Amino acid sequence: MYHLRPIQPQDNAQIAHIIRETSKEFGLAPELGFAVADPILDDLYTVYTQAYAQYWVVENEHGEIFGGGGISKLKGDSSILEIQKMYFLPKIRGLGLAKQLLEHAFDFAAQHGFKVCYLETTQQLKQALKLYEKLGFIYLHHPLGNTGHSHACEIWMKKEL
Repeated sequence: MYHLRPIQPQDNAQIAHIIRETSKEFGLAPELGFAVADPILDDLYTVYTQAYAQYWVVENEHGEIFGGGGISKLKGDSSILEIQKMYFLPKIRGLGLAKQLLEHAFDFAAQHGFKVCYLETTQQLKQALKLYEKLGFIYLHHPLGNTGHSHACEIWMKKEL
């Protein structure tokens, strides 16, 4: 049984490891500018305890973490929240947990008065793209804000809440 919960300080190392391993699996190398290169990766708890930010981890009944994802203000446009660092180990993919996490993110955004969620991704993450489309994200022709990942993540999407 898996459930979502907000990130805690003791989760930092585990979720950073999952993001690095999943990034390797899909060829999302740090030198190409993907999120795995972010200097904040080892302290996500601090990053996501700021205003209008939240990160959830997927945990089993034994306290093991299998993935996570977050939402935070889009750099360069504080009227939009961005889906960030959503990575899952193979064991839990296809169980509906990404959808559940995104629904938490949409609720969080709406509760805080935001009307738009944004994300940047890459075509290597085909399964994620299908989910984003199913949940109502639409493709954009250019990036929004200033994430610093735009050259690596060639797909930009938004969802109106």
